[in-house]
Amino acid sequence: MELGESGGRRRDRRDSRWDDHRRARREQLVDATLAAVGRHGAGVGMDEIAAAAGTSKAAVYRHFADRTELHVAVCARVAAQLTAKLREAITSSTGPRQMVAAAVDTYLAFLEADPEVYRFVVHRPAGDRPSAPDPIGTLSDLVGDQAAALVAVALEQAGRDPAAAAPWGHGLVGLVRSAADWWLQADRPMARADLAAHLTDLAWAGLSGVVPEEDQK
Repeated sequence: MELGESGGRRRDRRDSRWDDHRRARREQLVDATLAAVGRHGAGVGMDEIAAAAGTSKAAVYRHFADRTELHVAVCARVAAQLTAKLREAITSSTGPRQMVAAAVDTYLAFLEADPEVYRFVVHRPAGDRPSAPDPIGTLSDLVGDQAAALVAVALEQAGRDPAAAAPWGHGLVGLVRSAADWWLQADRPMARADLAAHLTDLAWAGLSGVVPEEDQK
């Protein structure tokens, strides 16, 4: 490896190419995990994940230290997809109530489209490392930030202090997530549109108190 002008070791291009390969391979393994979850359900095993990737468990563990690290990577992918959909739903809506309704329905639609992936995300792997980050906590935080942005818009439009946006936004996520968990566990006893309407009514009962009358229409 060459030396730089300061005497330090200059990074070889081969190292950079290897880093790119590792990142690409990790993404491929996340893809394979999602495919395996779709095929086998949220309780998918590492053997099934490796088979979906066309490799061995040992090869998977060369890129992820253990199942927990792979699980966190999958959760990060799911969180990125969900937050992107929420941003799109929020920015394409007019009026605070419509924004709330769009966000709630988008969250539920995301779960309904692939409930096994959602179940995989919200359940930690068996034998999880105690020090590992909580994937669903991270997901909830990211979604909560989006909800807080939505609430902040409503408060600002009302000429109110947006300081309450963060707790209200994260509280809204807790409301929707808890109801969504029940909905899936109960095998979706009502249509998604009906559940979304009920949750929007409940959330809006609080938010409407700080939004001017003309914005509530």
